[in-house]
Formats: sequence, structure tokens, C-alpha cells
Amino acid sequence: MLKSIILAAGKGTRMKSEKPKVLHEIFNKTLLGYVIDAVNNTKLADENFIIVGHQAEQVEEFVKSNYSNAKTILQSPQLGTGHAVSMVLPYLNNYYGNIIILCGDTPLITSETLKEFVEFHKNNNSDITVMSAIFDSPFGYGRIIRKSDNTVDSIVEEKDASPEQKSIKEINAGIYCIKWEKVKNAFTELQTNNAQGEYYLTDIIKWGNNNGLKVDAYTLKDNEEIYGINSKSNLAEAFKMLNRRIIKKHLENGITIIDPDTTWISPETSIDTDTIIYPSTYIEGENKIGRNCKIGPFAHIRGGVILEDYVKIGNFVEVKKTTIKSNTNACHLTYLGDSEIGSHVNIGAGTITANYNPLTKEKSKTVIEDDVKIGSNSVLVAPVKIEQGANVGALSVITKDISSWALAITRTPLKIIENWVKMKK
Repeated sequence: MLKSIILAAGKGTRMKSEKPKVLHEIFNKTLLGYVIDAVNNTKLADENFIIVGHQAEQVEEFVKSNYSNAKTILQSPQLGTGHAVSMVLPYLNNYYGNIIILCGDTPLITSETLKEFVEFHKNNNSDITVMSAIFDSPFGYGRIIRKSDNTVDSIVEEKDASPEQKSIKEINAGIYCIKWEKVKNAFTELQTNNAQGEYYLTDIIKWGNNNGLKVDAYTLKDNEEIYGINSKSNLAEAFKMLNRRIIKKHLENGITIIDPDTTWISPETSIDTDTIIYPSTYIEGENKIGRNCKIGPFAHIRGGVILEDYVKIGNFVEVKKTTIKSNTNACHLTYLGDSEIGSHVNIGAGTITANYNPLTKEKSKTVIEDDVKIGSNSVLVAPVKIEQGANVGALSVITKDISSWALAITRTPLKIIENWVKMKK
């Protein structure tokens, strides 16, 4: 097993937001959440230390509410990345093993890459391993300077690099794996002899070499994984990058996506083969979509949704926390929330499951059994059950359970007043 240290103390000034940078979201999941999940999904880490600073209370609350194996540690004042890592020293004084160090604003890093990174570190019997990447245009990044034996000599920042060093395309990706018992002393010996007067994490490379440690670099295969978020523009770009990755996976798995550029699918959504996703569909949260379904165009699936095989969710239909069994259609202009819907059900256009009581702030469930037909522009006021085979007439407001094979209708009888318009004129 190993432990992780995730740096999440920064203010994120360029985000121009009152929300902490690491709590901004992609598909309703925080940047920090993506990083912690990537570490946890390696199945290697038993404990995560989250270094917090700016608006620490909000980040602490997020971590406490969502992760049992994560602990927040306050960095105050914030004196650099090396200083941030030193905050864990009292908690790991007697720890012997490996630690990975990551940034909390890199949501595209994958557990597969982290596993390979740690395996590389172990297989090479390294004391310090830094993750690197090859950029055709490396301007602005710290360069990896290797020795003749291919181990790492140093990391040189752009502003300090010579013309020869600036021509190097291998850059520091900002993720480290260290043998803690051999490297922990570095964090009490780092110096602040730089323009910012801060303790830099990158200086552990030089410290390691000065102390006879083995320092290696693992080269990343997909540079997008280390894309960092510093602005809303970065956030939007990362959103697109993640979505392209997800879309590609579904296309390779036999899903038809008519227009990948306007389709958004969360990473927690599973889709079975031969399902078709039409343009301008937005799927967020954790969902399970079966075989031969048709979703969209302009559909919104909001999480907690299970669609069995041959389900149709059509244009301008929104579905949330709902299970829909096979061969059921909801084709137009409909909201289905907190519902259980059977098979061979037809939901007419404009149907709403009214699941929320604004006075009690409670949400209740709608149950629609097999073979039910719901007429257009109907409102089903939860909690309510429509039993098997019942029909609900168009324009009905249903506030009571409807028995099997019954017709429920609440329409006012039609009145026609002849020549009414002429009389008014």
C-alpha cells in the first residue's frame, strides 16, 4: 500500500470566483474529487492527505463528507509546494513506504497512469520518481535534465534555463512518487533561495542527487492527463478533453453517437451496445443505459437513472433518479423524477412527475407499472401509483393511486359557445 499527498491549498485567483478552485466541477464532480478518485481507484492507496489553505473550511467539508480515507491538513501561511508537503511530517513520522504527490487541480489524471507510475518507481528501485511529458512546444515548463545513465539530474525552470536547456522537450509534469523514509528529511532542509522566497517541491530532485539517492523520470503517454486548471477557460477546455475521452470509449464499445461535438456523457455513465445517442444530449451523474435505447435529441439525464433495453428518451425529456424498464417511451417535453416506470409504458408529451413539495422540501416517488398509458400534458403528483394497464387521460392531474386497467381523467367538459367571437366584436 501507499499514501498520497494532494496539494489543494491554492487560491486560484484567475478563476475569478468565490469558490475554491479545486471545488469547481466537471459533470457535477469537483476537480479534487477526480484526483482523489483516481488515486483510490488504483487500489494501492490506503490514505490521502489533502493540503488545504484558501477557503479551507469548504474544502475540508467536501473531503469529510465524501471520503473516509482522506484527511485535510491546513497550510498556513502558504510558503510554496515544498512547504505544503512538509505539513504531513507530524502524521507520517514513523511511515515506511511510498508516497505519491499530486495537484488537486488536474482532473484528467487516470488511475491507470498512476498505477503504471508507481510500478515504474518500484521496478526501478527508485527513491524519487518524477512524472514527465514530451511537449513539442515546452515554453513555460520546467525542463527535465537527465544524466548520461538516463536518471534525472535536475529540473530547470524556464526562466533559469540556458538556450541549450530550453531546447529540451521533456518537461516536469508535477507528479512525484517518493520513498518516504529516504526523502522526508528533504522537507526540513529545502531552501528559499529563489525570487518568490518559497520552498519548491522541485528542489527535492537536487536534494536527492546531493544525498546519493536514485532519481528517475517516468514519461507520460497522454499529455492531456496533466492538464491543470487555473482559469474558467482551462475548466471549459478540460471539460471538452474529458468528454472526448468518454465519447471515444463509447464509440469503440459499439454505441452510436450521431454528433460527438454536441453530446456530453459523464464518466460514471455506462451504456450498452447498439444504443443511439442523438445530438445535443447531456448526460451527467451516475447512470446505466441498456441496449438498443434511443436518447435525444436535446435530452437531459441528470443522474441516478437506469434505463433497461429498448427505452426511448426523446427530445426535451429530462430524467432524474428514475428506473425505466424495457420498451418504454417518453418521447417529448417531459420530466420524470424520482420514479419507477415499468415496461411497455407510453408517456405522453408534456407529462410531469411532480415529485417536490416546496413546503416540506420533501421529494416523493411516482410508480408507474407495466402497460400504462399516460396522456399528454398530465401531472402525476407524488406520492402516487398508477397500476398495471391503467390509462390516464390527457390534461389530467393525478393525486390518488389509480387501479389496474382503470381510466383516470380530470378534464373539465368541453364547452362550445357558438358565435362568441362575433358577439364580442
